[in-house]
Amino acid sequence: MKAACFNGVERVTLEILPDPQLETDGDAIVRVSMAGLCGSDLHPFWGRESGLDLGTVMGHEMVGEIVSLGSHCGSLAVGDRVYAPFSTNCGLCFYCRQGLTSRCEQGQLFGWQENGVGLQGCQSMYVRVPLAAGTLKVVPEGITDRQALLLGDNLSTGFYCAEMAEVSKGGVSVVIGCGTVGLLCVLACRHLGAERIIAIDPVKNRRDMAESLGAEAFDADASALKRIRELTGNRGADAVMELVGIPSAQKLAYQAVRPGGIMSVIGCHCSPEFGFSPGQAYDKNLTYRTGRCPARHYMDQLTAPVLKGEFELEPFVTHEFSIDECGRAYDVFANRKEGCLKAVFRF
Repeated sequence: MKAACFNGVERVTLEILPDPQLETDGDAIVRVSMAGLCGSDLHPFWGRESGLDLGTVMGHEMVGEIVSLGSHCGSLAVGDRVYAPFSTNCGLCFYCRQGLTSRCEQGQLFGWQENGVGLQGCQSMYVRVPLAAGTLKVVPEGITDRQALLLGDNLSTGFYCAEMAEVSKGGVSVVIGCGTVGLLCVLACRHLGAERIIAIDPVKNRRDMAESLGAEAFDADASALKRIRELTGNRGADAVMELVGIPSAQKLAYQAVRPGGIMSVIGCHCSPEFGFSPGQAYDKNLTYRTGRCPARHYMDQLTAPVLKGEFELEPFVTHEFSIDECGRAYDVFANRKEGCLKAVFRF
């Protein structure tokens, strides 16, 4: 099969690999119809995160059709069109029963192999899915590949971030970082009742899209903080959502939040240092929330609203590539060329 593989910093190459095989009774093999490129893929791509084995298949977002099943896969059947969260989960352990599916006792991330241990990713023609009964969800009739793909990660993560921030109708909410997840977080804030949303991003076309979703958008400079102070009597925002994952964004989030406010952090931070000190957090009575989104749980919550047409998701995917174009796809996506917001591989 063809696959997009990590082969060093800024180097993702097309490789021909053996098709995956069933390894346990709980496995499924999925023939991929669409796989996503995600901002999280860029951490190893840019060298901000180390440890990923050379040759690992990239990616953790996919929609496809089951072509082979182990004997213990619940009600799944060969031929089912399915979508998946970015990590596997059993659906039965303590954490899965609490809805924290991202911390399943047996769970693994797609697209992360380190020292030969872990799962291959989804940017390939076929994917082996362990714990298939708990991980995979059958795509309802009427849900497109693009919608299903976003439900499995970006939309779910945006909602998780907004819910952790406890956005409210009367408060001022700030979203830092307007990639796909950040923009979907703006959408989630609106859905949860927020009326005043400030979106911050250095890229103009992303700010424009945030404004089309009902936010006021600013560059990542003093103008954003000035507007936040104007709206809040100089207090700061009630809820700040940080979806970037670099120290400067974290520092900006701290500057933007009011005393007693909530900082919700989805950005995957690879730096060992915080952008603010424990003492500064203490001085603001800050509530700091972070963690990996339990995407499988949110897929169950959000699929019905998407099916009803409550969220327009198609425009968030701006670029489609064939897997043969994987090198160019990563260049366009990583470097924000051609107005790229969300890129996918179409098989």
